[in-house]
Amino acid sequence: MSTRNQGPDLSPGLRSDLAAAVGPDRLLTDPADCWPYGYDNSRRHALPQAVVFAADGEQVERLVRLCAAAGLPLVARGRGTGTTGATVPDRGGVVLSFERMNRILRIAPADRLAICEPGVVNADLQRAVGAVGFFWPPDPTSAAVCTVGGNLAYNSAGPRAVKYGTPRENTLGLAAVTGRGEPIRTGVLTTKGVVGYDLTRLIIGSEGTLALITQATVKLTPLPEATRTLRAAYRDIHAAAAAVSAIMAQPVIPCALEFMDGAALAMVRGYAALDVPAATGALLMIEVDGPAACIAGAVTAVADAARNEGLLEVGHARDEAEVAALWRTRKALSPALRQAAPKKINEDVVVPVSRLGEFIDGLERLARETGIRIVNFGHAGNGNIHVNLLMNPDDPQEMARARTCLDAVFSLVLGLDGTLSGEHGVGLEKRDFVAREIDAPTLAVMAAVKQSFDPAGILNPGKGLPSE
Repeated sequence: MSTRNQGPDLSPGLRSDLAAAVGPDRLLTDPADCWPYGYDNSRRHALPQAVVFAADGEQVERLVRLCAAAGLPLVARGRGTGTTGATVPDRGGVVLSFERMNRILRIAPADRLAICEPGVVNADLQRAVGAVGFFWPPDPTSAAVCTVGGNLAYNSAGPRAVKYGTPRENTLGLAAVTGRGEPIRTGVLTTKGVVGYDLTRLIIGSEGTLALITQATVKLTPLPEATRTLRAAYRDIHAAAAAVSAIMAQPVIPCALEFMDGAALAMVRGYAALDVPAATGALLMIEVDGPAACIAGAVTAVADAARNEGLLEVGHARDEAEVAALWRTRKALSPALRQAAPKKINEDVVVPVSRLGEFIDGLERLARETGIRIVNFGHAGNGNIHVNLLMNPDDPQEMARARTCLDAVFSLVLGLDGTLSGEHGVGLEKRDFVAREIDAPTLAVMAAVKQSFDPAGILNPGKGLPSE
């Protein structure tokens, strides 16, 4: 999807200033060179007027000051794996790619922390800290290619968030540059600290609209001694939802609790071996970790909680090959969905775990009423459900029904005390729905915060909050 640019043209003088700010070898202005930096995984695209590859925080400061003086939009970008259009330069301007700021600066096992630049790929950080016995809990499905900076910008978490939390709970501090071009430091190097306002958590999840992160101090967790993987098959999604509530109500918290509904299971059969009972209408994938001496009891407790009248089978992965096969099933969903329909709308809404059953009932009703096929999977332990609406973009009537269905999905979520986004962010895709969830006085406070951080309004303008 193309989005029209609205930014000012780059004059020769401005090009020269940009080159002086970061170096001519770190600047692209030819449209053909800039083209690949105008998209993200939302399939939106807009051509930036320039692309800059910063090398350090000082270059970011100079770039921000230059853009602020020129009124030029500045959009931060990791690897473009986001799904909401947050890194699409829809108003033109400069895309600041952090892909060359990819150094791990320090790993301190004794203090359980690591310091890295925003362009470090999540999987690379995991390998580096894993070598000394630790991990960083955020593990999005795109961990092999997404960056730490992108994870922080969206507060992207993944399956392990059910036990270990999101980037907000696993980041100690940041170095960042505000929209004034001023460097700031937030947070502490300790796990406790209450001096000043918590700007770390404010900047995380702000999608590059408040400040540009140039360094992150992340909190590390020791690798568990043992991990066990279970798979529970249920007659229908309601039995699975009841099991999720029961599992989350007992003391042993799984490190992953994923689910797929019947439609998702039907799709994935063509992409991965799926040995489940024929009557399976929903599947839970459960991981439990902890000390080796306690793992058997923890698995038993979780398996017992998973049992109800709708359970068809509980299976344990016997070795690493079976574990890998189970997770391939989950990861096969995305390509399967791409093949199932020409277009999908993928929403990552969240409802309280206790209301998952009501939510699924509502989604089934909406599918019947609108004639739109809905496929559901996601992080059930957090109530974070990826709701996929499948449609044909060349059918105007079906697209109209899909928009009606999406509107009703959001109303259903908010009616169940949920939120419109769990980890994919807001960007452009959900911006116009934000006012349904956040009241006007609260939005006014957020706008004032934005004005304080970015008085010229150049940092990723038009994203995250409703347009005035």
